[in-house]
Amino acid sequence: MIIDGRFSGPDGSGNGGYTAGLLAGRVAVDTVTVTLRRPPPLDTELTVTVEDERGLGARLWDGEVLVAEALAGAIVVPPVPPVPFEAALEAAEKYRTLESHPFPRCFVCGPEREPGDGMRLEPGPAGDGTVAAPWVPERVPGRELVWAVLDCPGGWAAGAGTSPSVLGTMTAQVSEVPQAGERCVVMGLARSREGRKTHAATALYGSDGRLLGRSEQIWVEIDPRLFGS
Repeated sequence: MIIDGRFSGPDGSGNGGYTAGLLAGRVAVDTVTVTLRRPPPLDTELTVTVEDERGLGARLWDGEVLVAEALAGAIVVPPVPPVPFEAALEAAEKYRTLESHPFPRCFVCGPEREPGDGMRLEPGPAGDGTVAAPWVPERVPGRELVWAVLDCPGGWAAGAGTSPSVLGTMTAQVSEVPQAGERCVVMGLARSREGRKTHAATALYGSDGRLLGRSEQIWVEIDPRLFGS
């Protein structure tokens, strides 16, 4: 497996959701828990090992260094409810990050990425402690891109603008990918906080309100200077 440099999160590191989605694709179940053990290196040949003969676990290695591990997971709480697409557009207008974004070149939510190069997702406050962002994919995405979309809104719900954090663990279930040009809404919610860790949740909805994917996450507050930002 090689994580192309385009799919960065923090500088020099793979986007957590995208990396998790790639590894989750090697596990033979719909709901997968991925734990990131260290920043995923970019443009580097990595090794994937299957840890269970039934295909219920996989690990990602950089040489002898464990980067991430994936196991069959479960989500038992209700998904974050959606807002209308128009409300997500209004929420995105409140996404003010040009001066405060800890990782401005993030593939998913970085404001310094050009349209068509990055997703430029803009999760803004949508009320009741949630954030929301519109997403209209130009083409039918792979499931790893849905994992990526489900990643960053959780961080912004957890307060990424004031307390820079990185994804530690993500349990996600992708039931369907959207169609090209479909007007989707992605939601984020911070559920609880324990010291440097925040438990968050995200959900992606299609134009007709159907649930496309959802996740539960653990974000870990860090010093962004560790990534050269």
